[in-house]
Amino acid sequence: MTPSPSPILAPRVTGLQARRCLRHTTREAAARCPGCAEFFCRECVVEHDGKLLCAPCLARQATRARERRERWRGARRTARAAAGVAALWLVFYGIGALLLKIPPELHDGTVWKKLSEASSR
Repeated sequence: MTPSPSPILAPRVTGLQARRCLRHTTREAAARCPGCAEFFCRECVVEHDGKLLCAPCLARQATRARERRERWRGARRTARAAAGVAALWLVFYGIGALLLKIPPELHDGTVWKKLSEASSR
């Protein structure tokens, strides 16, 4: 009769090999999701940014990224509208500056009178 190993010397199986997939209970776990801390088999995890994530955590992360983009979309639209208004203001300012440089005689019509008098002589 062989003596049974003492509980102190018996190897404890506490790593991944003792765990089962959360979705597929007959399969051995291959990874632990850092997002939800659950164990999953190879089919249930996906590598993303150097991490193995489960499908729900990956979807949650994608949703957060989409929400971040949506949040900044309004700010970008406002900035583009402000840049457009500033560009139009500069164009109209330039046109106004050019109009101010036109001599007043042109507005009064005296330039045309002087030209017609000079040509009739």
